[in-house]
Amino acid sequence: MKHMITAVVTQTEQLAQGIFSTTLAAAEIVKDALPGQFVCVYSEDKAHLLPRPISICDVDVEAGLLRLVYRVVGFGTEELSRTKTGDAVRLLGPIGTGYERVAEGSERPLRVLIGGGIGIPPMLLLAKEWNKAGYDVHAVIGYRNAETFLLEDMKQYAICHIATDDGSVGTHGTVLDAIKAAGILDNGADKRAVLAACGPMPMLRGVAGLGSERDIPCYISLEERMACGVGACLGCIVKSREVDGHSHVHNKRICTEGPVFDIKELEM
Repeated sequence: MKHMITAVVTQTEQLAQGIFSTTLAAAEIVKDALPGQFVCVYSEDKAHLLPRPISICDVDVEAGLLRLVYRVVGFGTEELSRTKTGDAVRLLGPIGTGYERVAEGSERPLRVLIGGGIGIPPMLLLAKEWNKAGYDVHAVIGYRNAETFLLEDMKQYAICHIATDDGSVGTHGTVLDAIKAAGILDNGADKRAVLAACGPMPMLRGVAGLGSERDIPCYISLEERMACGVGACLGCIVKSREVDGHSHVHNKRICTEGPVFDIKELEM
């Protein structure tokens, strides 16, 4: 259930170059939030009417706290990065489908979470929930360089494997290179595994190809610029294998049918 609320900032901090973390008191949203969902953040500037979608990074249900980790890329995220303790921020959420869709892999005890760049934050809550459920959780994380934001947080819930573009930390290369180097899916482990990923599209295509090739259940969270965030504008479309009941063409709305999809649903 979505809630439009005025949340109160409890902390904003910079984690890396251009990467910020904002924690807000948002009990109404937190109580319904699932890993993989997102919120829409509204600007206080009346010249910027459209909200910014930001993935939910973490929640503290008891304290009613919502954590957002994001890259500053425009006016809305820059405005959020300047917030201070006590500031008010309008939010709509939680929005979209989350990783609760991973039902068919419930008997598979190995969970491999794959995050690239700003696709890393939504993996944290998923790692936390799957760790709590007793799964064997590995997180494969791709960074540009040695600025490894959220790594220490992730280590609380998963065995972490790192890939960097420049080779400064972990495996020099892609997340797929890191999976291979760590041998996570070797010796029959792929028969026990479920893959979940969020990040840039080239990475997601690679992960989807790995899942298809080795017959591993695979779920990806797509990132896309959105206008309305509630499914009305058809501005965040992805190509689907089946005809969508809303648009009656081979499309799915990332904000409504997603952002999490089974790769079997999509034309990658």
